[in-house]
Amino acid sequence: MTELIETIVKALVDHPEDVSVKEVADGEKLVYQLTVHSSDMGKVIGKQGRVAKAIRTVVNAAGTSQNKRISLEIV
Repeated sequence: MTELIETIVKALVDHPEDVSVKEVADGEKLVYQLTVHSSDMGKVIGKQGRVAKAIRTVVNAAGTSQNKRISLEIV
C-alpha cells in the first residue's frame, strides 16, 4: 500500500525525493502518514482538498481486501 501511495504522490509533486510514507498499525485501523516537501503541500491537498480526497478514495478501495479501516494523514 505504501508503494501505491508513493507512486501516486510522486507523479504530482516537484520534489519526489522528499515523499515518504509511514505505516502505523492501531488494532483494526491502519494509518498511513504521508510527508512531502513544504512547497508541494498544496499540490497534494488540491483545491478544497479534492486531490487528497481522491488519493484517500483510491487507498480505501485498494485496502478493502485487508478488512481494516485505512486512513491517510498528510503531515
